[in-house]
Amino acid sequence: MDLDLLNLYETMVKIRLFDTKAEELFLQSKIPGFIHSYVGEEAIATGVSANLRPDDYITSTHRGHGHMIAKGADLKLMMAELYGKRTGYCKGKGGSMHIMDFSLGVLGANGVVGGGIPIAVGAGMAIKLIKKTDQVVVCYFGDGASNRGTFHEGLNWASIYKLPVIFVCENNMYASTAYMPETTSVLDISARASGYSIPGITVDGNDVLAVYEAAKEAIERARKGGGPTLIEAKTYRLKGHFVGDPELYRSKEEVQKFWEKEPIGRFERKLFEEGILSEEKKREIWTKIEKELEEAIRFAEESDFPPPEDALTDLFVDDRGYDY
Repeated sequence: MDLDLLNLYETMVKIRLFDTKAEELFLQSKIPGFIHSYVGEEAIATGVSANLRPDDYITSTHRGHGHMIAKGADLKLMMAELYGKRTGYCKGKGGSMHIMDFSLGVLGANGVVGGGIPIAVGAGMAIKLIKKTDQVVVCYFGDGASNRGTFHEGLNWASIYKLPVIFVCENNMYASTAYMPETTSVLDISARASGYSIPGITVDGNDVLAVYEAAKEAIERARKGGGPTLIEAKTYRLKGHFVGDPELYRSKEEVQKFWEKEPIGRFERKLFEEGILSEEKKREIWTKIEKELEEAIRFAEESDFPPPEDALTDLFVDDRGYDY
């Protein structure tokens, strides 16, 4: 596929501005629940999804806004879901941590650490045994999830059956408040792939082109029946674990150091150097997305909350595929 560098840049900016606005709205008490920001990690979802087709699948995490946007989500429906409105992707029942849309191939964000891994493996089994297509599943998870049983069971199963699953570890250095080198037995999480006889690669998760190339190779291999790959994208969580986190486990100096390496500014400098991006084009992109967000917020605020009786719908699916 031809790679549109400006489209990559625009996707990263859209993710950044959405999460920045979501943080602002949460602090104004307009959004209920919790918000987990993806700020600083935008290059990962963007680089991976640039290789995906509309019929491919992903499983997400509690920090999943970026995954949704990179897969093509509508900002209006996303914002309405965060507001808890019935016009949202999950009719206001999922909120930030459980946002999903089957039509996009998004099999669910997940409040359980590592919870998306067995879902991704199950989808991979369905592709191989039932659908018999060349679709793939991308499974996003954090460094903390790599220490849970679902990670090891999932990689083992995917390896045995050569499933078309690409495991993407977004190593942002902190599992909630726990510093990764103090909780994990390996320096590179990708090294754990060798225990399951699958390829493992570590990439700079703040370099969208490096992520793109690593994902491209893994996805092409999976489509051809070559089985799973573990990609570790090393990045840094620039915001707290959740909006309002006092961040007592790390210093402001440490965070500032990584702000200087954040992915959007880094890619922006490259685009300027190559004459692909100008100040005028930059303003055009940011202004366009800001207007999209204004419309999304207006849509969310003007939408209705679900009525109380809706709490008893969408609980089961019968053998005919009907929700009730």
